Amino acid sequence: MKHLPSKEDLCRKLLTVVDSISDGVFAVDMDWKITFLNKAAERITGFKAEEAIGRTCREVFRTDICEGNCALKRTMATEKPVINQPVCITNRKGKLIPISISTALLRDQHGRIIGGVETFRDLDLVRQVRREFEAKYTYENMISRSRKMLDIFHLLPAIAQSGSTVLIEGESGTGKELIARAIHSLSSRKRGPFISINCGALPDTLLESELFGYVAGAFTDARKDKKGRFALAEKGTLLLDEIGDVSPAMQVKLLRVLQEKTFEPLGSTRSVVADVRVVAATNRLLDKLVSEGLFRKDLFYRINVIRIPLPPLRERREDIPLLADHFVQRFNRLRQTNISGISSRVLKLLMAYNYPGNIRELENIIEHAFVLSPGGVIKPEDLPENLQARGAIPAVEIASNMKEMESLFIMAALKRHNWNRTETAKDLAINPSTLYRKIKKLGLKIPLE
Repeated sequence: MKHLPSKEDLCRKLLTVVDSISDGVFAVDMDWKITFLNKAAERITGFKAEEAIGRTCREVFRTDICEGNCALKRTMATEKPVINQPVCITNRKGKLIPISISTALLRDQHGRIIGGVETFRDLDLVRQVRREFEAKYTYENMISRSRKMLDIFHLLPAIAQSGSTVLIEGESGTGKELIARAIHSLSSRKRGPFISINCGALPDTLLESELFGYVAGAFTDARKDKKGRFALAEKGTLLLDEIGDVSPAMQVKLLRVLQEKTFEPLGSTRSVVADVRVVAATNRLLDKLVSEGLFRKDLFYRINVIRIPLPPLRERREDIPLLADHFVQRFNRLRQTNISGISSRVLKLLMAYNYPGNIRELENIIEHAFVLSPGGVIKPEDLPENLQARGAIPAVEIASNMKEMESLFIMAALKRHNWNRTETAKDLAINPSTLYRKIKKLGLKIPLE
């Protein structure tokens, strides 16, 4: 007959488990005296368990809500838990430490309330891990762990140094300007200006004066000379955004500049040399416009020396958790708030959405949630109504934290290469021994090769 462990053995094992987790845990009785403090709580507060047990929690934690808005007291009064509320504690050395807390009731075997328990996470440590994780997948102010985007990142230095005209294709909101800025900052022209213009937003007459400038007297209100974008971008880079929306007449003028490297300001008879690197961007398929006779073939060939197609966000869903977290931290800095993140239910909704507005739309969704969220974590009710109404979840795996995210990333790469670790390491641009250590550390189960 199998021997069952005693209650004392189970308690010891439970305490061992609680002591091994990275989140701080403490418990109080009905008089607010601390009855338990785990190892992580010792590390974060600076108090040893034997020093803290028997003292009131406010003596040990000294949070900014102890006086009038104690989360544990609210839970004891309402029997409702508090989830991921951001607060600050003052540790034993007097240092302010941001944490996020969650509370629950402590009941005896008969269901009677005998105290409360609080778990808390060191947000400084979380932010450090987040920064390290983000650094792995950040390139020239762009964030991605998508293989398609990583391939583009890998090619950008060579493209930048080539000096050739570049055509960036992608839907609205995919980050075309960020790619153009990266090309500029990686090029020999990086000390020169980066100038951009949205060609599709202006009528021909205004676009021409904006691009080429004008001299005094060129038209009624032209009282003095004005430099155009080509002149302003001298020795730098000019981004011609939405070039697919330019009229046939303006296409002819752009072609002349790109062919002859000169232009004439409105009202002038003198040609000006254009020492400018041109990057064009469009959300339209230019080769299709060429076949339909809507875009000049010679201009298309002139700008299509190097083409960079940017994938839409729906084709790089693995970037959604990373980008959402990035926007949360960005809006925290801008608004001086302390939203700790998004709930797992919100992440599922975000992963299910198709993003016709791509990354820009995801940013707007997070900003909308910041306006409505009372604090703590972003919940489904903080999202725009069209997202709240969505129930379908795609057949993708969802990571709820950084460790799970890295695990899913590595497992996906291993599957792509039929579990071949050497090929996987090459794909991930890491040493095979590093991959082996990560597999072991993350506890990944992979079939034998």
